[in-house]
Amino acid sequence: MQEEQREQVALFRYGLIAPILQGGVQNTQEYLAEVAGRVHQVPGSGAVEYSPKTIENWYRAYLAGGFEALKPRRRSDKGESRVISPELKQQLINIREQQRDISLTLFYERMLAQGVIPAGKVSYHSVYRMLKRLDMVGERQRKEPERKRFQFEKVNQLWQADFSQGPYLRLGKKKVETQLFAFIDDASRLVPYAQYTTDQSFDSLKQVLKQALLRRGIPSVIYSDNGKVYRCQQFELACASLGIALVHTRPYDAAAKGKVERLFLTVKQRFSDGLDASVLTSLDSLNQAFQRWLEQDYNNKPHSAIGMSPMQFYLSQQSSLRMIDDPAMLEPLFMRREHRRVHHDSTISVRRLLYEAPPRFIGQSVEVRFDPADMHEVFIYEQGKQVARLTPVNLAENAIAKRDNTLRLSSFSDQEAR
Repeated sequence: MQEEQREQVALFRYGLIAPILQGGVQNTQEYLAEVAGRVHQVPGSGAVEYSPKTIENWYRAYLAGGFEALKPRRRSDKGESRVISPELKQQLINIREQQRDISLTLFYERMLAQGVIPAGKVSYHSVYRMLKRLDMVGERQRKEPERKRFQFEKVNQLWQADFSQGPYLRLGKKKVETQLFAFIDDASRLVPYAQYTTDQSFDSLKQVLKQALLRRGIPSVIYSDNGKVYRCQQFELACASLGIALVHTRPYDAAAKGKVERLFLTVKQRFSDGLDASVLTSLDSLNQAFQRWLEQDYNNKPHSAIGMSPMQFYLSQQSSLRMIDDPAMLEPLFMRREHRRVHHDSTISVRRLLYEAPPRFIGQSVEVRFDPADMHEVFIYEQGKQVARLTPVNLAENAIAKRDNTLRLSSFSDQEAR
């Protein structure tokens, strides 16, 4: 599917969930049932009916990943045979982990003989390509890759980033799972900031990273896994704008982030396992309790690996750190960036909403930045600097505004046509 068609499908899906996003729906479940009861003309697919769950999944996908998450997925298995199901793939990986001392040819023959691989269904080359990408083809002399312990000498040279499953909240009769987003400084073991959220979206990551930057300065490198949220363009652009190198671990190599993994174990043992039930009644109360523990316990108690508390180590080098002088400069860095052409009536369309642009941009393709969760205003940027703030078009005011007749009639006709 071409990119243009993927965008058209995403726009169609956005149109169905837009009323929920814009707060125009009082009862979400009733709205989903009503929309699911209609037949929809989908770009490239024709007449299609959807279940309420499918439309709800689009809504959640949009909240987690923005407009890009509404686009149909590209083949994630491009370059490999589709005859290997996800279940068979995982089974072969698990067995191969235990049988790395034999050649892949012998391994394939054993899997056929044992009935793990259906006879005549999956070729040797399909298995070879699948395991080759995971570096599991050749014989291995040791079960774990050779790894040397490391520790950076200076604060903010490297932050490790990850998220971990947190405790469940009891909200009335519902149980809501939480996720702990955290950054940890490699040298001092200080946690610049961490926070529980109810999802793994970029918006949640953004909140945690902004607080970490404001409190503890700018790191040289952020080291994370290959999770979708760490690969999104907004995160990559924000890091690049701040001069932060974003480095990812190899797939299936969680041990590479040993310090942050050890932090999560400490949080579990010293904080979450002993929580009182009263703390688990809201996300705010959980985070308030966690912040108290983080600052009074973890960050200010001696750490065995460094011989002092993380805070003491951090403060010993604080004078040499890059700090954020103006908190307001962070917000534009995390905005979504797209290119749009300004119409001849000085309007520009962003996320199917119409905005008024200065006349000097008519006919130009401009970079717009915006927060998908708040479409009250959109900004035009030139060479990394904000040059205009756009607000939604007010058609009622435009209808009575005094202007050149030719321009007014042309603009009105264009608006009406859209």
